[in-house]
Amino acid sequence: MRKSEFSRAVSDEFGEAYGRVVTRDLVISALGDRTADEAVAGGVPPRDVWLALCDAEGVPVERRHGVGLPKPRR
Repeated sequence: MRKSEFSRAVSDEFGEAYGRVVTRDLVISALGDRTADEAVAGGVPPRDVWLALCDAEGVPVERRHGVGLPKPRR
């Protein structure tokens, strides 16, 4: 997962406004007591941050995998 895919996944799951809030303000113990933004900036792979964020926010497993990818062009 690239950073752009992480951003798209967060926006798709939480909406743009809440997505910005949750990545900026929610401190996640699984990320070393950092926010998602801090973890990504600190070099944690975006996929690991995405999964930790999903765990913290209770996102169902079926909505965690394969998200963030751009829509295929027709």
